[in-house]
Amino acid sequence: MLPQDARTDLVRGILARLGKFSGLSAERLRHTEIGAAPILDLPVVTGYAQREGVSREEAVLPVLRETTRQLPPAERLIADATLSLGLLRESPNGDIDPDQLYAANLGARREYLAQRWTALHTAVGATTPPAAPTVKRLRTTAERAALTALAGLLTADPATAAAAPSRVTPTSLPTGRTVTVIGDAVIDHLYRVDTFPARQAPVDGTFAGLPGGKGLNRAVAAALLGLDVQLIAAVGDDANGARILELLADYDVDRSLVKVVPSAATLVTAVVMNHSGEVRLIACRDSRVQLLDSDIDRPEVRAALAGSAVVVLTFEQPAPIIEQVLAFVRDLPERPQVIVCAAPSIAVPQGLYLYLDVVDYLVGSTVELDALLPDVDTDSAADTARRLRGLGVSAVCAVDGFGCTVYSDDDDIVVDHFPQVLKAAVGAAAAFAAALAYRVVQSEDALTAADFVWATAAMLPTQKLGAVSAGFPQVAEVDRIMQLYARDGVTRNSGVTPG
Repeated sequence: MLPQDARTDLVRGILARLGKFSGLSAERLRHTEIGAAPILDLPVVTGYAQREGVSREEAVLPVLRETTRQLPPAERLIADATLSLGLLRESPNGDIDPDQLYAANLGARREYLAQRWTALHTAVGATTPPAAPTVKRLRTTAERAALTALAGLLTADPATAAAAPSRVTPTSLPTGRTVTVIGDAVIDHLYRVDTFPARQAPVDGTFAGLPGGKGLNRAVAAALLGLDVQLIAAVGDDANGARILELLADYDVDRSLVKVVPSAATLVTAVVMNHSGEVRLIACRDSRVQLLDSDIDRPEVRAALAGSAVVVLTFEQPAPIIEQVLAFVRDLPERPQVIVCAAPSIAVPQGLYLYLDVVDYLVGSTVELDALLPDVDTDSAADTARRLRGLGVSAVCAVDGFGCTVYSDDDDIVVDHFPQVLKAAVGAAAAFAAALAYRVVQSEDALTAADFVWATAAMLPTQKLGAVSAGFPQVAEVDRIMQLYARDGVTRNSGVTPG
């Protein structure tokens, strides 16, 4: 049997995923792709179903309503709105609009909850409410705390559930500008060719060996935007490893958490690039030069994650390491925003499903996002994003070429108006992720269409065929691109307006 804390975390994670879209219902429990069995099997649910002669799916909603009433007012209101339980429909109040509090869109429910915080507390008889949370805080910390408290009551012994203490709701968010990136730092062997070689048809080209890797590139790109960045990665104790550490120092990226592996060579990736910026990759792996469980357990690494405003993860490290990081972040009382870059593709991604509710922004190309759902054939990018969001992801950013489509609780945003001069650029995805982290740090609330337009604009300067880091922009350059295309009227055709 799972320990009590593990059962609580498991139930809380399922509740968070069920809160997406229109909230909880018996119909959704019957047809959801989320594994709801741990909730359906709770003694409090099975006992109610037996007493009332209903199915377990039909028993969940009344059980949750009754249990939620036992929470303190703030957590009660948050859980009620997040899961769309409808508690305030039972006691109408002229100052409250139930249709907005229980809207079909979770983003709309959050906005109404934040805007009407005091009036909602009055409606439930609380005279001294805590400070109103922002939408961002609801999404990142307050909802998690409320659902953890609810899960604690649901998994407690029925005889003591009513007296079970609720968890403490965090009172603040990380206030720093620190971004922690976890990924690879390698040497890219860059081969420039006019066309990709065909069978038995060698082509002429040029060669350069340059520091790279998805983790390193995102760290450098974020540092150029003025953020305080620390990289968690592994390199060998050779000349290439020293070269990487030197480059990180040149860009003011904190390298104190980069592991130097004795008697090992730094990883190398062969990058073959044609004149249009398209690439073919050959990764040379060495199991010695990667992060281990013990590395993530180091006190300094845990302190870095806990103190970050944003954590950026790539899929370069082994899947168990990614899962370990997400599990640790999930348990933080005040967790950072999490950006996961779905590259390179993982052979067996299903193990990550348990942790996707920790992911605030899942970023990847359409192909990379599809690879996260190997067991299903999705109809479209929107269908892929819907399924991933149903598993817990807050927002999915499909980045293809130099455009982006964002699928979230608030809206679907298409940014496709920036003209390109190359077909692709090695550093475009890194620039987008870094710019997204920058806007998250700068914002006091949920990101808007303007933030995603800005992050997309940051990809344009990467259309250079030299060193990847040479193409990453600073803030002024992204702002200049925004002004340029706003002035030219290009944004009027895109359906979004950069602010």
